[in-house]
Amino acid sequence: MSDTPEVIVHSGFRGLRYSDGRFDEVLEPGRYEMPKRSRFRSKRGPAVRIVPIDVRERELTIKGQEILTADKVAVRVSIVTHFRVVDPRAAVEQVADYADRIYSDVQLAARRSLASMTLEAILTNRNQLSEDILRDVEGVSAGYGVQIVRADVKDLVFPGNLQEVMNRVLTAQRVAEAQMVEARTRAERETLEANTKAGAERVAAEAEAQAKRIRADAEVDALRRLAAAAEAYAQHPALLRLRELETLGSLGTNAAARLYIGFDKHSDLGAE
Repeated sequence: MSDTPEVIVHSGFRGLRYSDGRFDEVLEPGRYEMPKRSRFRSKRGPAVRIVPIDVRERELTIKGQEILTADKVAVRVSIVTHFRVVDPRAAVEQVADYADRIYSDVQLAARRSLASMTLEAILTNRNQLSEDILRDVEGVSAGYGVQIVRADVKDLVFPGNLQEVMNRVLTAQRVAEAQMVEARTRAERETLEANTKAGAERVAAEAEAQAKRIRADAEVDALRRLAAAAEAYAQHPALLRLRELETLGSLGTNAAARLYIGFDKHSDLGAE
């Protein structure tokens, strides 16, 4: 068995190798041999140290930060931050403790964001607060080798009396919105009904006008035919006589028909 000292860098970690306090390289997961220490001072090799760095995604919670909003309301906010080390050497050498630095950077970013927002804006759009914090801190953290994956607002706590007031305000807003939707729906329904009624009346008026035109055209046509027949009878009296005979023939086939013929009655007076 070899008595050479070994160091293992596990999966999810990277190893920073330092020789005599100077950075050598970043070690990937695996087994590495360390130089032997000689008993003789003159043959002693460099002092080697390997610092393991966790590069997995981790979570950091910034709890109960009391911050004033733009309209001077004190709120307590908790923020859950997800991050990972992407440059192990920078994370170790650029800052004394990168986790503490993340904590303070996220805290300051939350204060800046909340100080620029009113309470109403925070209540109605919490996502904006999270997005502002992430945008503010991700560029700073990249300078010391850390990627901020998410920075979500977990809790928002208001003073007790303010909480009740805001709940009533939000309830009133929801009621007003519901009433507005109902009023808009009713107005649209009434408009549709009025348009439908007007359309039906217009169609009925057009149909009646069309019927009147048809009746008028029929009467004009009948008058024209009568005028043509009268002219023909005037020019050809025999046609009128023929028409009379046809009419008499038609009446003769109807047992219920009655024909009254008037005769001139002349009475002769005897002379005395």
